[in-house]
Amino acid sequence: MSELAVTLLRLSYLALLWVFVFAAISVLRQDLYSATRVTPRGPGRRDTRSAARPSPRGAPDGAGMAGAAAGPPAPVAVPTPQAGASSLETSRTGPSRQSITRPPSRLVVTAGKLAGTSLPLGRSAIVVGRAQSCTLVLEDDYASSRHARIFPQGDQWFVEDLGSTNGTMVAGQPITEATPLTPSTQVRIGQTVMELRR
Repeated sequence: MSELAVTLLRLSYLALLWVFVFAAISVLRQDLYSATRVTPRGPGRRDTRSAARPSPRGAPDGAGMAGAAAGPPAPVAVPTPQAGASSLETSRTGPSRQSITRPPSRLVVTAGKLAGTSLPLGRSAIVVGRAQSCTLVLEDDYASSRHARIFPQGDQWFVEDLGSTNGTMVAGQPITEATPLTPSTQVRIGQTVMELRR
């Protein structure tokens, strides 16, 4: 191939390269121009940027006509301290009192030979004693065969002595009738201590 042909080929490649460069620049200019241009969204719509721009401070009333036509800005609702106080107080205090004071769900033996034993509470009574027919059978020589009964009534749990020999103690005091129980109140039957827990 002659030197003239090689030179023409190089010039044609160079010209083609410049055509691509100019085409790319024109495409970029069109994209940038269309991004900055404000297109109307329909009849009667104005450019919101010009309407939102406030008029100068000393301008006459006619100069700020675009701002007046747009109307005053919408009021912003600011919560008052009284309205937000209850929600803040609820978030600080945590769960409500109703969720904290849920009813007990189990009877736990805390002292004696059966320490660590846990019985789920249902809607039926729990009879405690040495007899095999009892719900909670105690291996305690100081307990009677049918010593005491723990039963629900409404939302409250009660304990009553069933005429045992050594009696039943609630919070360190002997009982003679059905006595209401609260969680963590200790019930002593012989050498066994138990309590209701949530």
